[in-house]
Amino acid sequence: MNDAVAVEVRRASVADLDAVAPLFDAYRVFYGLPSDPAAARAWLDERMRTGTSTVLVAHRPDADGRTGRLLGFSQLYPSFCSLELAPIVVLYDLFVTPDARGEGVATALLEAAREFGEASGAARLELSTAHTNVTAQRLYEALGWQPDEEYRHYELPLR
Repeated sequence: MNDAVAVEVRRASVADLDAVAPLFDAYRVFYGLPSDPAAARAWLDERMRTGTSTVLVAHRPDADGRTGRLLGFSQLYPSFCSLELAPIVVLYDLFVTPDARGEGVATALLEAAREFGEASGAARLELSTAHTNVTAQRLYEALGWQPDEEYRHYELPLR
């Protein structure tokens, strides 16, 4: 664990695309999809250029204070709640490189997502995770995230 320099999180720009795209590809592989670096890069490029998502990246600054190697990312999508008449933010993707897990990277990304949601006037943040991802569930709940006890989540696959 590297406690010497705190994890920093910032909003990614298109200039970060080549550094964050491999993390996005690794995230997809984590969820059982085949690696496709070109498709992962194209997806992120489109989202970032059109502003249809916000990508946050975590890193430790290098010795010169510049952005060091990226340790993880999260991707946030805007949505709305018609019952609350308010925007919400969906935290859809969260990934930390295997060598940086357990070092506070996920916590830093989740805190940055909360701050982003608050600053954007969102009523809440939402996320979903695999039932088997108990490590992530423990972290979410430790940070105040609550499992939805009121609504059951359904989906209708279209392809």
